[in-house]
Amino acid sequence: MFTSIGLSQQNQSYKFSLEQAIEFALDSNYTAINARRDIAIAIKKKWETTAAGLPQIDGSISYQNNLKQPTTLLPGEIAGGDPGTFVPVVFGTKENANIGATLSQLIFDGSYLVGLQAAKTFLDYSENAEEKTQLEVRKGVINAYGSVLLSKELIDIIELNIANLRFNLDETKAYYENGFTEEESVEQLEITLLDLQTQLKNSKRTLIIAQQMFNLALGIDVESEVEMTDNLDSLTQQNISLEFLEENINIEDNIDYKIASNFTEQRVLELKLEKSYSIPNLAAFINYGTQANSDTFTFFSSDQKWYQSSLLGISMNIPIISSGMRNARTQQARIALEQAETNLTETYQNILLEINTTKNNYRFAIEVYNNNKKNLNLSERIERKNQIKFLEGLATSFDLRNAQVQLYRAQQDYFESMLRVITTKADLETVLNTPQLKTTN
Repeated sequence: MFTSIGLSQQNQSYKFSLEQAIEFALDSNYTAINARRDIAIAIKKKWETTAAGLPQIDGSISYQNNLKQPTTLLPGEIAGGDPGTFVPVVFGTKENANIGATLSQLIFDGSYLVGLQAAKTFLDYSENAEEKTQLEVRKGVINAYGSVLLSKELIDIIELNIANLRFNLDETKAYYENGFTEEESVEQLEITLLDLQTQLKNSKRTLIIAQQMFNLALGIDVESEVEMTDNLDSLTQQNISLEFLEENINIEDNIDYKIASNFTEQRVLELKLEKSYSIPNLAAFINYGTQANSDTFTFFSSDQKWYQSSLLGISMNIPIISSGMRNARTQQARIALEQAETNLTETYQNILLEINTTKNNYRFAIEVYNNNKKNLNLSERIERKNQIKFLEGLATSFDLRNAQVQLYRAQQDYFESMLRVITTKADLETVLNTPQLKTTN
């Protein structure tokens, strides 16, 4: 079955903008699918806890065949015998059948009431865990989408550089053959060309890996073909927003804070649960049964007599002395609650630090992008000037190579800074939970 699914996905082709890819992944990503299943489990767990306090009916059917009936010795005087003698007597019938049903109802139990609250808290936790998963899936898709675009941009620019370099190399060879330049000039350009060809091969391999990682983030076969409709430059411009840094910070919206709050609430309920064990609990039941006896199997006969019985009862369990066991467990729960409250305070501070850090990273990424854009323009001008000087004999091949390497480095830095703007914006959005991804069950 898994093979057929994999082949079916592999034969499919996809076309996504970034937002379409995120929407698709939130539905199809493997981790997101299991997160929704966790919520389904939590819902069933809540009903399981609720049902424990609702009426319960249990039935029973039994059949007994006394292969060798037990013998009871009675005093001989009963049958007119001598004192000190015994008379063997067999009581009852060889075969017996019983049919019964019991209705039980919990009337009061403190642990049950706490259990209901705990089931709701567990459901809240599962929903928050799914929201965290959605945020991580979203961030992962953005990073993977941008990485694929970056690899494609690098391949394009390296191929363009190789084409330009081949042109320069051909011209330089012609100059060398006519005695207008030295052999070293040709060799320097050949070294640069070899470096670019190696980078191109590596970039193509990197693209394949990036595409497979993107497919995995979407929840599709890694070999499937995916076309991306957005480009790196447009996504960068869309994600440059300094106004975003001025938005009000609400720590309570952070998903890690929500989950830490869930843990604290669970510890509160655990303390209530331990305290509830000191309170009496009350339950009621009613039983109805019928019994038949015979020396042969006649229980399906219309002449068989069945003897009915019924019982109504109420039971109360009253905790009295536990030799300090309940108190010790209560104190453990109280200490665990104090730990959870401390962890919640620490989580608050960590989130505040994380927000400030991601804001700084985002601002720095924008500054680096702007600087790299200027550096790229300068590097292009310097490389063009050195090309002209080299062809006119005013610059050495070493000078040209340095200018070319500087340009190639500036190009790579520029494209990488574009991706960094996109990914740091996604990091900040995740911390602030600005997408406000809601669960849909």
